[in-house]
Amino acid sequence: MTTSNGPDLDARSRRLLRAMISQYLVEGEPVGSRTLSRSSGLDISPATVRNIMSDLEDAGLVSSPHTSAGRVPTPRGLRLFVDSLIELQPLSRHELVRLKQGLAQEASTTVGLLGDVSTLLSAMTRFAGVVTVPHRVDLPLRHIDFVPLPESRVLVILVLADHQVQNRVVQLSKPVRDRDLVRAANYLNENFAGLRMDDIRGRLLAEMREAGGELNRLLSSTVELAVESFAVPAGHDDVLVSGQTNLMACAELADIRHLRELFDTFQRKSELLQLMEVCARAPGVRLFIGEESGFAALDGCSVVTASYGANGQVLGALGVIGPTRMAYERVIPVVQATAGLLSDALNRVAATS
Repeated sequence: MTTSNGPDLDARSRRLLRAMISQYLVEGEPVGSRTLSRSSGLDISPATVRNIMSDLEDAGLVSSPHTSAGRVPTPRGLRLFVDSLIELQPLSRHELVRLKQGLAQEASTTVGLLGDVSTLLSAMTRFAGVVTVPHRVDLPLRHIDFVPLPESRVLVILVLADHQVQNRVVQLSKPVRDRDLVRAANYLNENFAGLRMDDIRGRLLAEMREAGGELNRLLSSTVELAVESFAVPAGHDDVLVSGQTNLMACAELADIRHLRELFDTFQRKSELLQLMEVCARAPGVRLFIGEESGFAALDGCSVVTASYGANGQVLGALGVIGPTRMAYERVIPVVQATAGLLSDALNRVAATS
């Protein structure tokens, strides 16, 4: 998780800030100086606590809502808390078993497995669970078949490493004989099975540039088909979201207008996908608090994410979206553990392909 030291606070100020934020995250109410002097474990008077909290307020780490005598953390204070003050709680044996059992289900495709993951994250945290679907170009080819169609068209049947079947119709400039389609499929299966579609297309284009290359010699009538079969389709990205309605029960997100904007973001997915792809490019846990995400609809929310992958390659990111008042010490380990278990599950799928 990316960290920053924030303002230069002495040990007593840091302890008070951690105690105040911890209590606020549990109770959701402003924390008063008298209460804090008793709960912090420090032998200091309420007056001293008030002075320290005033300094923390000047530093932009806490604020006094309305006319309340108590204080709540600001997004900047929460950032300092999760970066350097939090004490993460390891998952209990029961929680680990629940996660492992949820990911042990036999999903027929990677998308099915990822759907289970988003549902699990939502159930474990009572917030919204999100997970990006890997780009099809990142999944290795298992098998390809061609089926002739009328009017110089060919149905391409791609079976990916996760056993997902993808069909596409390619329009050719001239008809291709059935026997040439069989030869093309045999050549591609023998030479390119196990490679990513992006890599296959690159190698096909390179072979085309070689005058007298094996591809041109064997597949002179199907070169166009071979290249088009591995073109990246537009609009193939996606992100799965589960448990959005859980957010309706969060008092901090009770504003109807804000909820509508948030649900519109879940529906459109484009902004959410953009944010998750940023998270996938960085190792470890990423955390955005409030406006740090850069999207107005996520103001008042925190997004906790981690990347996942297989065979040493990052395939996407998963995470949780909830109010800024969440139990970070528990949510962060849940997201971290889920990413690790999902990666293990995808490695097992790849090993059996």
